[in-house]
Amino acid sequence: MVDLSVKLCGVELKNPVIPASGTFGFGREFDEIYDISVLGGVATKGLTLLPRLGNRTPRIAERRGVILNAVGLQNPGVDSFLKNDLAWLRAKTRVFANVAGSTLEDYGDICKKLDTMVDFIELNISCPNVRCGGMAFGIKPQSIEEVTRIAKENCPHTPLIVKLSPNVESISENARAAERGGADGISLVNTFTGMAIDIEKRRPVLANNTGGVSGAGIKPIAVRMVYEAARAVGIPVIGMGGIGTAEDAIEFLMAGAVAVEVGTQNFTDTLACPKIIHGIEKWCESHHVEHVSDLVGTVKMN
Repeated sequence: MVDLSVKLCGVELKNPVIPASGTFGFGREFDEIYDISVLGGVATKGLTLLPRLGNRTPRIAERRGVILNAVGLQNPGVDSFLKNDLAWLRAKTRVFANVAGSTLEDYGDICKKLDTMVDFIELNISCPNVRCGGMAFGIKPQSIEEVTRIAKENCPHTPLIVKLSPNVESISENARAAERGGADGISLVNTFTGMAIDIEKRRPVLANNTGGVSGAGIKPIAVRMVYEAARAVGIPVIGMGGIGTAEDAIEFLMAGAVAVEVGTQNFTDTLACPKIIHGIEKWCESHHVEHVSDLVGTVKMN
């Protein structure tokens, strides 16, 4: 019998598989397909202080091996989440409240509202498709450290996971900056900035012109960045980027991630997460691994 449980910032998850923010809503629609209590947790849709309608359409584009999205953090706002969704979701599984802001004060205020209410706060400082705030805080180490410190001051009782952008000079430096700012963990990678062009119209496909690139095509880059970040810090890492199978998830664990988030694959296969959980268990059984946590950081470099 394989023990799939993992400890993240001192909190036990029943397994290391978490649907990524923006790909799972607040879980209600997926719970109609399968019981989401099988999951290690759920990362919520990105939450802002006030409701957001998001960007103009079209805001999703498919390309070979990837999708581009410029949804723009459409969400009902943190107060609506606390009133209408949190109790239901928390009764099902661990809650990772993904939060975003346009100013440092926004991040502080929303973290204060969520402190003690959720299991984790995932600080989104790396969204590439909003026109203010967002990724601006996630590029330079100094701003990462500053926004992390303000967020942590306002959620002293809840583990803070800082979600890092891959669109940076050094993922290791930025991971260390989050740790210096007081992060209890980091998650990476968020989407890459990309563009798709309609060659008949000679215009970008997305109304926002650019969007975040995710999907299977980014996985090797994401694995490399997770490996580098995990070596750079002493806090736990959640890995993501192109995970579609159990084998993909195991790569991230071996690279140093304690848990993984599954994103784009949820659009392709609504049963992706339970299939990945089952696949990890079967792989561990066939390779005589008793505890999935024993895989973390075990890659042997050439």
